[in-house]
Amino acid sequence: MRNGIRAELQSIAPLDAIEERQIRSSIDWIDSGAELIRRRKPATPPRHLVSYFAVIDGDWILLVDHINAKLWLPPGGHVEAGETPRQTVMREIQEELGIPADFLVPSPIFLSVTETVGLTAGHVDVSLWFVLKGCRDRPLTVDRSEFHEVRWFHREALPLDRVEPNLVRFLRKLDRDHGSNAGFASAEREQAMIRGRG
Repeated sequence: MRNGIRAELQSIAPLDAIEERQIRSSIDWIDSGAELIRRRKPATPPRHLVSYFAVIDGDWILLVDHINAKLWLPPGGHVEAGETPRQTVMREIQEELGIPADFLVPSPIFLSVTETVGLTAGHVDVSLWFVLKGCRDRPLTVDRSEFHEVRWFHREALPLDRVEPNLVRFLRKLDRDHGSNAGFASAEREQAMIRGRG
């Protein structure tokens, strides 16, 4: 598993110097032989792997108002023993939303290293971000033990005062690397398309 996770991190093309530095430090962490998987809640070991999954429908993204984090974030969860980060996504989406995972891209496209906040503050999540196709009309079976609310947000109306701190960078990367394939066409691309028609 360790080699597979290392290879996934190496395959991520960094968005910026922050992500490049975090990928490099995470590979060093993996190579150190440290435990990667959380053994005991909330923070043993104090740095561990998480899988986020951004569920996208056109210009809309599904976010959860997480009880412990006290933030709006993409759904996700801790990687468990014997799981790959992708398998974590498949398990967590069933547990948290009651729907199957429909991957837009098979591998994670983004990595963040974040010190947690909220009720379980003080440990570090090394988070691999996956992208899933969603449908705003599809009914969800929401895990109310984890979330106050689950809501679709238009990309121009994100709750920026209380959102996962890396979400905007993630969306910028999604635009850069996957553009209209993800339904999140960048403003520059939209303007170029308009000029091309005129």
